[in-house]
Amino acid sequence: MLKERVFGKILPYLLILPSLIILAGVVFYPIAASLLRSFELEEGGLGLDNYLYFFTDKIQRDNIIYTLQVVMITVLLAVGIAYFLALYLRFSNTWTSRLIGRLYLLPRFIPGLVAVNGMITVIRDSGLINRISRLFGLEIKLGLMYNSKGIVLMNLWFNIPFATMLLAAALSKIQNSAIEAARDSGAGKLQILKTMILPLTYRDIFITATFVFMSNLGSFTTPYLMGGNNPQMLGISLYSQFNNGHYERAAALSVIMFLLSLLSAVVYVYTNMKKSEWEKGNG
Repeated sequence: MLKERVFGKILPYLLILPSLIILAGVVFYPIAASLLRSFELEEGGLGLDNYLYFFTDKIQRDNIIYTLQVVMITVLLAVGIAYFLALYLRFSNTWTSRLIGRLYLLPRFIPGLVAVNGMITVIRDSGLINRISRLFGLEIKLGLMYNSKGIVLMNLWFNIPFATMLLAAALSKIQNSAIEAARDSGAGKLQILKTMILPLTYRDIFITATFVFMSNLGSFTTPYLMGGNNPQMLGISLYSQFNNGHYERAAALSVIMFLLSLLSAVVYVYTNMKKSEWEKGNG
């Protein structure tokens, strides 16, 4: 009987042990190895030189600032556009909204490399838009290649459908009866949005923003094909360091990118904790 009790207690741990071993091998070990290597110096010994390099070298510092600017603009535009699109899909019942509701996720099913190349053929200075403009005697060059504008545009292509899906799910939890009751009380659309819908979905807005932030911080395909040489997104800078044999600097940059992502993870955890406190206070 005692053996059965002991076996019953350790059985759950035995069942998850293979998953923990795999997790340790493919997640924890690479992180620990990168962290340790980031302190190794190319000339030997240990130190913080690899980290200081990215904050003292002007080019590398510009890369960090440039990446954060592109990512924050992407987050603000993607979440803002997605929120109003989700509102339209949630509270509109026209054939247009139903059609958009069936099609808005299609960009998520197009491979990233295919989507980027397709966008390039349209927006580059000698692309489709330019060729069409020539038919009317114009010479339209959008100037969206090899700069942050093109990267942001492509990021929106990838992130608006995903953000809309998350926010639409959050808005679907709002009961129609609550909206109708507010309308019967004389509340206008803006007042309902400000006093009812936003307070009920602010947590989901923050969560969506964190996911968009993390998915774009280390992006590679779009910056590689559409970005310029200076400044560079951190994903390209990391590739350059590794490709040039500066493995210790590449490890340090990986840790820096991880810490930046961790900041958004803290926001995610904080919003969930605040929700739990609110639920307890109203339970």
